[in-house]
Amino acid sequence: MEGVIVNFRGSRRVKKGNHMIIKVDEIDNKEKAFELISRKVTWKTSAGKEIIGKVASAHGNKGALRVIFETGMPGQSIGSKVVIE
Repeated sequence: MEGVIVNFRGSRRVKKGNHMIIKVDEIDNKEKAFELISRKVTWKTSAGKEIIGKVASAHGNKGALRVIFETGMPGQSIGSKVVIE
């Protein structure tokens, strides 16, 4: 299953560097998003490096996912695809 990184997770003043919001096309409500909790997420760079994360919870009522990655994510990752296993 594939998703797209939408944005960093954060508040008005503080952004979390390794927390990302991911939107999946097949998921459109909160109940379907809860089924994906604790799944593995992989983001690949153009150089071939992989950053691994885990789905922590749902984000909002429209099925977005909150993913915690092992390291901080670069800004270039926004808008790119991830693989959810």
